[in-house]
Amino acid sequence: MRMKTALTIAGSDCSGGAGIQADIKTMTMNGVYAMSVITALTAQNTTGVRAIQESTPDFLKQQIDAVFEDIFPVSVKIGMVSSRELVCVIADRLKYHNAKNIVVDPVMVATSGSALMKTDAVAALIKELLPIATLITPNIPEAEVLSELAIETKEDMEKAAKIIGDAHNCAVLLKGGHSINAANDLLYEKGEYHWFEGKRIDNPNTHGTGCTLSSAIAASLAKGFTLSESVQRAKEYISCALSAQLDLGQGSGPMMHNFDLASHFAEEKNI
Repeated sequence: MRMKTALTIAGSDCSGGAGIQADIKTMTMNGVYAMSVITALTAQNTTGVRAIQESTPDFLKQQIDAVFEDIFPVSVKIGMVSSRELVCVIADRLKYHNAKNIVVDPVMVATSGSALMKTDAVAALIKELLPIATLITPNIPEAEVLSELAIETKEDMEKAAKIIGDAHNCAVLLKGGHSINAANDLLYEKGEYHWFEGKRIDNPNTHGTGCTLSSAIAASLAKGFTLSESVQRAKEYISCALSAQLDLGQGSGPMMHNFDLASHFAEEKNI
């Protein structure tokens, strides 16, 4: 059986709701073979991040090379990278291996409010990773950092997405879940805007939503869906995972990634 492959480069969440763990669950549920490169170990749960232990630059390089030299990933999702040195290693190796379908989730702040990226790491992300990205998926606070624009309205979202996308020659999915425009997201691609309407689901357990969305998009890209199709499928998947109303932990708990083990999200694209 020839299965499509996807790689996640991100931090480990020992509580299982975000990071590498959420990515692997999501990619598996979306019908691709998931591989992982760990940028950092985190001690965290639904209430916050307690500690971060980074991979060394050389070990990170070895992980990436080991994957690409054996099972080449059709798409790559990049999540939490907490230092400039690690960002530079990722960019260097992805260029070296000519990686395609790169989805960057610029994780700067966790759902719990804990800062995950250092200032110089953010600068490196902007300089090294965004220019090689196919798509970046910032939330409102992250987009404000990247665009240097206060975002309070739908029009502000469009302005910010254009600023970011044009500056780095990549598509931008600006997520409106932070109290602006309900759960509607904006895709800016090649000078065009595409709004994806979503319903706000009454579920306080949203730990790992950003990780899950970007991983689901990467999975569909690996299977040959267009960027717009991949975003729509990812939004449907995450809505179902939230609607399952899993309730674990004392803080913002995880979604139920495995709400449908025989899900149509694992279907291949009809050509």
